[in-house]
Amino acid sequence: MYLEQIKSPADLKKLAIADLKKLAGEIRTEMVYRVSKNGGHLASNLGVVELTIALHYVFNSPVDKIIWDVGHQSYPHKLITGRYDKFSSLRKYKGIAGFPRRDESEHDAFGTGHSSTSISAALGIIEGREKNKEDFKVIAVIGDGAMTAGLALEGLNNAGDLKKDLIVILNDNEMSISPNVGALSAYLNRILTGERYQKFKKETRSFLESIPKLGDKAAKIAQKTEEMVKGFFLPGILFEELGFNYVGPIEGHNIELLIDTLKRIRTSTSPVLIHVITKKGKGYEFSEKDPSMFHGIGPFKLDTGAPSAGAGMTYSEVFGDTLTELAKTDDKIIAITAAMKEGTGLEHFAMKYPERFYDVGIAEPHAVTFAAGLATQGLKPVVAIYSTFLQRAYDEIVHDVCLQNLHVVFAIDRAGIVGEDGPTHNGLFDLSFLRHIPNLAVMSPKDDIEFKYMLGLALNHKGPVAIRYPRGKVPVQDQGAKSFDGFRIGESEILKQGKDVALIAVGNTVYPSLNVAERLEKEGFSVMVINARFIKPLDRNLISSVASVVPRIITIEDNILQGGFGSAILEFLNKTEFSHIKIKRLGMPDKFVEQGSQEELRRIYGLDEEGIYTAALSLLHEPIYKY
Repeated sequence: MYLEQIKSPADLKKLAIADLKKLAGEIRTEMVYRVSKNGGHLASNLGVVELTIALHYVFNSPVDKIIWDVGHQSYPHKLITGRYDKFSSLRKYKGIAGFPRRDESEHDAFGTGHSSTSISAALGIIEGREKNKEDFKVIAVIGDGAMTAGLALEGLNNAGDLKKDLIVILNDNEMSISPNVGALSAYLNRILTGERYQKFKKETRSFLESIPKLGDKAAKIAQKTEEMVKGFFLPGILFEELGFNYVGPIEGHNIELLIDTLKRIRTSTSPVLIHVITKKGKGYEFSEKDPSMFHGIGPFKLDTGAPSAGAGMTYSEVFGDTLTELAKTDDKIIAITAAMKEGTGLEHFAMKYPERFYDVGIAEPHAVTFAAGLATQGLKPVVAIYSTFLQRAYDEIVHDVCLQNLHVVFAIDRAGIVGEDGPTHNGLFDLSFLRHIPNLAVMSPKDDIEFKYMLGLALNHKGPVAIRYPRGKVPVQDQGAKSFDGFRIGESEILKQGKDVALIAVGNTVYPSLNVAERLEKEGFSVMVINARFIKPLDRNLISSVASVVPRIITIEDNILQGGFGSAILEFLNKTEFSHIKIKRLGMPDKFVEQGSQEELRRIYGLDEEGIYTAALSLLHEPIYKY
């Protein structure tokens, strides 16, 4: 087995080309097996195996810097750079991360997890190299999807202007090419990167410049002629106009061709973009057939590709189904997402109402301002974006939506602890960065029925609204179990009366708090449980009435403590006559929370039932002083 022998890229360079092809097969087998057990990003990783091998075969990591955009295609890179022995810990607590991390390996040149950062980061590294008078190459690997983001284009624009030796690999896994086109592309690529072609360009330019009548026009004629010829055959004129030498498209699963191409451009002194065509999910039948499903997947069965997890509705599914149902009777509802149609549960909405569905690509700021424009025309745009990705649209939320008090609904998926994807994907900041924005109402449901009512309430509200909900299964309640007549913005609910301590819980912490209350009741304590529902506006009347009869309050939220829901309660009580109330806040600490299962992380940070119980018991044993 070749993979076991690869302890560093230096070992890779000892193998023959035929052996590299066998190694590619072994890497795919290892990734499919491990992701089937641990979950992770599979399709994107399967698509870049040969490209990764070629990059490490030609370049000299960690001296040369390879930067993986997003980083969800870095598993082959990790296996080649000495992490095979630890690969079984992929995405586990204290294990190998699912994305590049600088503190994990010297071969991870730049930490990633969010899209479209590679070109800007690579350009910064090159400028730093120049300032430090060092000598190494910098390669940014970016997908065609990531290239839709404004940040990637900003990086390209700046790189073309600085004219440094940046190498950009455009990994295009959406385009398929026939063998004939592939052969032509390979042929053109060999011509465009070869010495004969470069010599021909120089000689042609020199010849034209030698003609007296042409003079200064000769260079422009030569350039226009070259652009016309290349533009007829190649899709790279945009990149050429931005200052890059365009190479490709070339077949991304042909190791020999990739190595040959990379060797040819390795000595380039100006920006180069290599357009590589790959197949997402390559090498595993089920992933090839459904790359979207296997983009990010939990544990699954190897022989069928079916998920291992049990049945049950997720918050995303409840959102998508409910919005689709509401859209039947309200033709003003518009659904918008940023390259996350399946992830946000909007695939059925898109099928049923394609004229009212917009996937804007990896462009979260545009999604928000686009929604603001729709809202000015009396429509009801619903922007469905993961919490961690919504951070990228902060300015647009403030200036384009809330400042103008426009009716945009933010459906914030994956809020709170997300789990195995780690610190780049945990949605632990949204309550803090949304709560202080004027005009914005923020709510969080405890179960499926409440979620449905909240979505209906948000769509009929006049002004911006955010509904935040976690990843995973949603508690399912009997449709007739609770009446929501009179359910209004800013109204919380008392689920259980008590006089010793009040647990004020947000979203998915409500039911664990109820279970803790029952446990404490058996020990002789009287415990009140409140479903906050709204982070903003606070139910000030209810909180005041609770503080007048209960001397202890515990707030529970799946968010960082700084500036979160608990902070809002503290701020309110501090301004009232109830500032003497004993308050304990439960939430996430001032740190980037590591990877691990949701259950594991909730236990570690005291947000599971045992953690809430321990905190409540401790507070209950503290004496109360009346003033």
